[in-house]
Amino acid sequence: MSVDGDEVGGAGVGGPGVGGAGVNGAEVDGAEVDGAEVGSAAAAVVHRLAERHETLATVESLTGGSLAASIVNIAGVSGVYRGGLVVYATELKATLAGVPDDLLSERGPVDPEVAAALAEGGRQRCGADWGLATTGVAGPEPQDGKPVGLVYVAVAGPNGGEVRQLDLGNGRDHVRAEAVVEALRLLAERLAAATS
Repeated sequence: MSVDGDEVGGAGVGGPGVGGAGVNGAEVDGAEVDGAEVGSAAAAVVHRLAERHETLATVESLTGGSLAASIVNIAGVSGVYRGGLVVYATELKATLAGVPDDLLSERGPVDPEVAAALAEGGRQRCGADWGLATTGVAGPEPQDGKPVGLVYVAVAGPNGGEVRQLDLGNGRDHVRAEAVVEALRLLAERLAAATS
């Protein structure tokens, strides 16, 4: 993975998130939206995975299960979705998702390398082809010197992975909803790239 241009173990870090929509009426980019975009993004990912006969697992921190919920809302998901972990507490990121303790001690839970380890840990522990993870600061207060709205979404797949840093501003519901949409977008992009 590259972090700020330095090579660090298998996935790339993308730039800040752009646009998007939230869930349950969150305001995003100045527009009030419902769950339509997240549902559409989840449906596209589930459909693409089904076509490819591949499976998915999720590991979530700040989204607390919202990512998994958006995926299991799609009809026919049972052949695609293996399961997920909600690892809100830092120590559970190590014990359940397999993030190395020393990485968590050195970097803290809101970090691109931790996000990559969460995605790969979920992929391995759930026996899935793809792992999708979220970690960040939803607020209302900063965490360990990290600002509210700093989020990392990560995907791990058969041919490596990618981490994307998002700077989502304030508003707990907004940050969490946008993190779900952006995680699904990242996976959709990786699936499209793997097909071409």
